[in-house]
Amino acid sequence: MRKEKGVMTASLRCHPDSPVATPLEVDDLLDQILLRMSPLPSSLPRASLVSHRWRRLVSDPKFLRRFRLRHRRNPPLLGFFDMCFQDLRFQPTLEAPNRVPPGRFSLHFDDNSFRLASSRHGLVLVFREQRKQVLVWDPVTAGHHHIAIPPGFVGRPGFHGAVLRAAQDVRHFQAVLIMADHDDPQHRRVLACIYSSETGVWGDIISAPLPPRVPTSVRIVFVHSKPAVLVDNSLYWMLAGDLVGILEFDLERKSIALIQPPVDVFTEGKFGFTVMRAESGGLGFLFISKPDYGTSNIQLWKRKNIATWVLERTIELDKLIFLNPDYLGVAAFAEDNNVVVLYVDLDIFMIHLDSLKFKKLPVPNVVYHPFESVYAAETCIGGGSQRS
Repeated sequence: MRKEKGVMTASLRCHPDSPVATPLEVDDLLDQILLRMSPLPSSLPRASLVSHRWRRLVSDPKFLRRFRLRHRRNPPLLGFFDMCFQDLRFQPTLEAPNRVPPGRFSLHFDDNSFRLASSRHGLVLVFREQRKQVLVWDPVTAGHHHIAIPPGFVGRPGFHGAVLRAAQDVRHFQAVLIMADHDDPQHRRVLACIYSSETGVWGDIISAPLPPRVPTSVRIVFVHSKPAVLVDNSLYWMLAGDLVGILEFDLERKSIALIQPPVDVFTEGKFGFTVMRAESGGLGFLFISKPDYGTSNIQLWKRKNIATWVLERTIELDKLIFLNPDYLGVAAFAEDNNVVVLYVDLDIFMIHLDSLKFKKLPVPNVVYHPFESVYAAETCIGGGSQRS
């Protein structure tokens, strides 16, 4: 202590032999550094090898929850799910050391009466219509939630759905069911319903009318089997049948709207399409065309306002993968990674739309559901083939 002008003050001078802690020696600071590591599966296991202290920090369940929450909106594309007899199979796409073993996320059912519907925010939605249930499954933690299908949807074929979490919530989720109801041809409508795990109940059924039937050989309208895409606070599906359009379900307003796509997706020469997030934000639309023999283009559109779409970018597909296929189709779209999966004749290609890097997937399947999630191989409690 020293005295200056009658005031006793503490000296700020450190003793030359006093050790000064570095940021990596302070748990709170190290915790913040580790939270900012890449969300790839090998990141935390590698960090855990540095020391016992680092392993203690990255293995703490509270840290893992915060790590998953921090990277909720930028998870890696770990692979895809598909259905095979009584199994929900996982097919990894990453290379070692980030490759997740296929059996790690596989799910076995006691029968084959299940239907894969959606995957988002690390959750998977499965319909079990014979049991009148939907299953929400977290492959990373092995958590299962069996939910009774609401009465308005029981026994109704052709309904679809989606699952999602709120931006800052790691515990609760919402499940959405949607279907086109054409029991009364003169008063066709879309029905939707939301389940909240926080309340444990389904909300009221939301209804909106559909425009009159367009004369075609198809007598019904249905929600397309491709999974929904989440853009801001709305889910989007494609409608098909005698009425083609984009179905918008606003989660905040709990409202349903029909949007016309920017192109006629079913005219001759049009091969594939999907709703997507626009590269500059908002609702987008991916469309594949073959305007001339020997050329294939991917068009990326953005919805500018209620009545206007703008073409943002065109990708010359034949110059990218050097093929001239007879058939092109969209198998899936991974919304958080901006990756499209294409059927190219009998092959399957995965294309990153940002970098235009592509990869041929080894096993062609009929159904591809992207699984985008944060997973740290040796620090998570889920593991091995699971049963439902």
